[in-house]
Amino acid sequence: MKIHIIGCSGTGKSYLAKRLSEKYNIPHFDLDDIFWDNSSDRYGVKTPDEKRNQLLDDILRKDDWIIEGVFYDWLDGSFRDADAIILLDIPKSVYRFRIIRRFVKRKLGMERAKKETLSSLVALLKWTDKFQDKNLPRIYEKLGKYPDKTIILHSRREVNGYIK
Repeated sequence: MKIHIIGCSGTGKSYLAKRLSEKYNIPHFDLDDIFWDNSSDRYGVKTPDEKRNQLLDDILRKDDWIIEGVFYDWLDGSFRDADAIILLDIPKSVYRFRIIRRFVKRKLGMERAKKETLSSLVALLKWTDKFQDKNLPRIYEKLGKYPDKTIILHSRREVNGYIK
């Protein structure tokens, strides 16, 4: 089984991927770990495209995978190979609350921390709003090529229902 989960920050991609990974015993891959260079001393350093693409190709060659992330423009192979594509289109008030809650939990040591700062939180909130307005329509258009395998979820209730 190959599942691609896409949505903006705070929509529940990691939550859904983790639950499906546990339920079906399928490895889960976070595209942030491919796109961003987490070995860098600074927050927000990108992995070089060639290395990023090779990491993605290594995942796509596996028999089963769950890939989740906000990215879409370099993922044609993942969308093509996926058995199911799940788009999380969650209301603005929900994803903004989740982004802020996650930031606070990371700063309090309750979740795995990244090198975020208050200014990076503000930038993420602005970026996510812009993403929803500008990029989400492009994602809908891109996924229009895959109507038989695209599932759109709009709420936590729908996400939890999908897991069951």
